Amino acid sequence: MTQVPLKLPTRRSGQISPEKLAHLVFRTPRYAEMMTWYIKVLDATPAFETPMISFITYDDEHHRVAFLNMPMLADLDPGAAGLDHVAFTYASFADLASTYERLRDEGIRPSWCINHGPTTSMYFRDPDGNQVELQIDNFDSVEALETWFASGAFQSNPIGVEFDPEVLIGRFRAGVPVAELIKQGATVGA
Repeated sequence: MTQVPLKLPTRRSGQISPEKLAHLVFRTPRYAEMMTWYIKVLDATPAFETPMISFITYDDEHHRVAFLNMPMLADLDPGAAGLDHVAFTYASFADLASTYERLRDEGIRPSWCINHGPTTSMYFRDPDGNQVELQIDNFDSVEALETWFASGAFQSNPIGVEFDPEVLIGRFRAGVPVAELIKQGATVGA
């Protein structure tokens, strides 16, 4: 298969697309555990709750994540097709670092940490085994990201470089500039 360099699309004239992604809904046999986990991870608040359905939010949307109580459900087969993960973007490296530290202190640890190039990302597993990515964007503009894509860096390594969050955040707390920390390989040899 031939790899085509990634270029972000431009909006077409007259294009009508959704304004935003509104919410996610999980069917779960672990109703209370899932709701509690997402409230902790997203620092969210309950918006509505019954024994059958609950909504949580972390911003001005009436609900960002919902849960359907379905105790009869079997666990997902990890070898089956389906959604791979859901990602949430933080406004700054400091916010992502603080979130990591808060979750670590509550016993919630990432299963994988990687700088993809476009993002610095930490992946977690919820109680049902779904993968949740907490990330920051590493580029301030679409133009800077497209320049990086055009450099061939992404084509030569489309997955990215793994990092140890303790090392990366330790360097941040020690005063290393974020611009250095978000470079791929920032903790290699650190």
